[in-house]
Amino acid sequence: MFEDQNVDAVAIAAPYQLEQPMQRREFLSMAAAAPAVAQPSAQPLVAVFTKPLQKLGWAELGRTIVRTGLRHADLTVRPEGHVLPERVREDLPRAVEALAGEGVSVAMITTELTSASDPTARPILDRAARLKIPYYKLGYWRYRKDDVELTLARVKRDAEGLVALGRELRIQAIWHNHGGDYVGHSVWDTREIIGGLDPRWIGYYFDLSHAFSEGGVGGWNIALRLALPRLRVVAAKDHFRTRSGGRWIRKTCPLGQGMVDFDAALAMLAQAGFDGPLSLHVEYETPDPVEAIARDAAFLLKQLDRHWPVKRSKPA
Repeated sequence: MFEDQNVDAVAIAAPYQLEQPMQRREFLSMAAAAPAVAQPSAQPLVAVFTKPLQKLGWAELGRTIVRTGLRHADLTVRPEGHVLPERVREDLPRAVEALAGEGVSVAMITTELTSASDPTARPILDRAARLKIPYYKLGYWRYRKDDVELTLARVKRDAEGLVALGRELRIQAIWHNHGGDYVGHSVWDTREIIGGLDPRWIGYYFDLSHAFSEGGVGGWNIALRLALPRLRVVAAKDHFRTRSGGRWIRKTCPLGQGMVDFDAALAMLAQAGFDGPLSLHVEYETPDPVEAIARDAAFLLKQLDRHWPVKRSKPA
């Protein structure tokens, strides 16, 4: 996706000069004891969440993604998605092939799966795994007015079943922190559910916008730090708050025009060695979603250039 980029050399000045010449044995001893210098991770790839392009066929979808300057897709595999769950055996391979023909790879799929007993769960995960798609986004559970502890216990049982199925088929679930009444909105509750599950088969899908919306000035930071050890995917979108009908509501907007501090969040991700993918979401009203995706992609890629000096040398 990205071309090679030369990285500026960093001059490292010695803090002091040695009064006596260092003996070879002393130097080797000190070098062995010194902590390893962390190497910068490769720049994360960016995938287009295909929801706003829902009416496009697979080949046209691929051509459109390329027009936005990106080369990866977060493909909807759900009711009214680009691939219908009941047709996943036949259509997911065809969709992946059509996208690849336009130079676009599928970085992940977005599903509505919340139980391994769903008759479409095994076909979806089996097909995706066979096509080497590494991640699938889980569906959503709600708290409603039910007992919180009982809800968490019930959802944990559902998650355990999906993780077991994913382990069998070799594909990893990712949990999205959707704001509002959704289980996982605070990230702390997700940890209660997945903390004891194998991190090879379930991880976090951290949504920056929802984290800033739910966590405010400091909560997003704590939530991201909590998620980092098993963070797999980040959702890039933005929002602001506006007053309507006597109450404050959340409105999505172009990247960089809302409340998300992308500079701070991406700096934290880069420092932690996160290498993607990021799923770019355009969920705000716009007369031209393709232009909106291209504009947001340009903003995001500029931010990535700032924080990840090492670009990918070839599509990942």
